[in-house]
Amino acid sequence: MALFNGKKSVLKAAIKQTTAARTNEGAKSDQLFISAYKGYAEVVKDDLVMGEALYNWGFALLHQAKAKTEEEGVKLYLEAISKFTFCLLVEPNHLGAAIDGGVAYMDLACIMDISPNDELYDLAKEFFDNAERIQRGSAAYNLACIYGLRGQEAACLEALETSKEHGSLPSEEDIVNDVDLNNIKNTQWFSEFLVELTAEPEPEVVDDSIVTYDVEGNVVGKNKKKKQPEYEVDGVVYDVEGSILRTIDDDQVEEEGKEPEAESVPEDINKPSFMGMGLKFKK
Repeated sequence: MALFNGKKSVLKAAIKQTTAARTNEGAKSDQLFISAYKGYAEVVKDDLVMGEALYNWGFALLHQAKAKTEEEGVKLYLEAISKFTFCLLVEPNHLGAAIDGGVAYMDLACIMDISPNDELYDLAKEFFDNAERIQRGSAAYNLACIYGLRGQEAACLEALETSKEHGSLPSEEDIVNDVDLNNIKNTQWFSEFLVELTAEPEPEVVDDSIVTYDVEGNVVGKNKKKKQPEYEVDGVVYDVEGSILRTIDDDQVEEEGKEPEAESVPEDINKPSFMGMGLKFKK
């Protein structure tokens, strides 16, 4: 009850400030409006149910606007933006509202054929910057589109790299077909960025000398791969399947400092051509 009464008093104060703002002009009026807005925001803050309802309301308006004519679409986009803005007053960290608010502004600017340097894109960027504050990388690609439209190549590349790093980058096909990036698609750095997207990852280098242990400190094995058996017949080395691996001449045998010793043929070798020919096992 005390919390309710406290919010009620804040609301009354905000209403009085609004009334006073309407009777004043210039900087004084603006300051009163700003104070009133802060009061309204404090009243509705942390109302999760209201915040979610506002977001979904704005989400519905945004997608309805996409299917309408320019005149009808403008009105619906503006309504959607107001819902996302109100949602962020209630839930300042609502990621969906922050992203979709920026999307609504960009769609609005697009259907109105506004210059990339227009204020509408600045407002979209404010929403996306807020989304990045909430979750790094969540709106990096959207920011890259704004930078691309404005020809800000360095900022565009940085935003694309951030999006890639955080796993929020669209598919290569979507990036190539995105008209917002048309201004930078012919640059060398953009081509290199696309090549990096499709490049195979470097193979992991494993140190064969590393010994692995269990939880009690006992050696359980090494990364080194087990060498497959090799067999020599008259200076020719074969694998277990009978394929020739290499040849060995007498000079090489002498350099090794020992004569190859004949060993018995393992039972799993079923090559008739090898039977009784004095196979030599190469360690």
